[in-house]
Amino acid sequence: MNNLIISNLSKTYANGVQALHDISLDIPTGMFGLLGPNGAGKSTLMRTIATLQEADQGTVTLGDLNVLTQKNDVRKILGYLPQEFGLYPKISAEVLLDHLAVLKGITNKKERKEVVKALLYKTNLYADRKRNLGGFSGGMKQRFGIAQALLTNPKLLIVDEPTAGLDPVERNRFYNLLSALGENTVVILSTHIVDDVKELCTNMAIINKGQVLLKGDPLKVIEEIEDKVYQKTILKNELESYKQEYNVIAEKLFLGKPIIHILCDNNPANGFTPIKADLQDVYFSQIYGEQHGTK
Repeated sequence: MNNLIISNLSKTYANGVQALHDISLDIPTGMFGLLGPNGAGKSTLMRTIATLQEADQGTVTLGDLNVLTQKNDVRKILGYLPQEFGLYPKISAEVLLDHLAVLKGITNKKERKEVVKALLYKTNLYADRKRNLGGFSGGMKQRFGIAQALLTNPKLLIVDEPTAGLDPVERNRFYNLLSALGENTVVILSTHIVDDVKELCTNMAIINKGQVLLKGDPLKVIEEIEDKVYQKTILKNELESYKQEYNVIAEKLFLGKPIIHILCDNNPANGFTPIKADLQDVYFSQIYGEQHGTK
């Protein structure tokens, strides 16, 4: 299977906002996590790869395919679940998936019936296949979105913010579904939820303000800050002074009191305790560091 190779991709909108700035990524077969806050440029990148929007400069290739110019060829091997997608509320899942299969070119009725049945089973929707989509929960709609994205057995699957708004049970169900897809396919999971990447991805990149801040194996990037993360419970009015003195990478409330995480090469003492680093710490060290000029 061929890698998806993005080279020097840039995009500036008419209002002057630079959504992508010289993005370069080499994305292999398997689950690739694209992690970044809302507004980081993730959806712009996903829409560009999905042939829905033009780039100003740069190249995107999948094997011999030029993704930016051979759009019809790319669409034949592409599965796409956008962040926002509409469903006909008064049509059953089975009927709409069959209709979408026709639009995707599966014209043989017997073959289409088998494909639709298999995908409804795969996404755990077969028992609800006769239900109208208007009665589906958020998680069921997302699983239906994956079913339609898989209709053509894609070589490239793009999933944009799939777990936002899902409860923990539906999120786990979605994780199980996605994890089975990455064996023979390039799967790009675009998300602002760190757990999505931690649970699923063997490769990742962190993007913010249209730029790649870090890329690599999640376990290896965690190793790079191992033994360097410390935490302390502080008073609310102390937060700013701690930010002045330490490289604060995260802050959260516990029982109404702020807990801060800092990145430090040596034990800072002063009541800080060492903690096991995780991907959340990597993520915030990149985003926070960029915002505060400490990177």
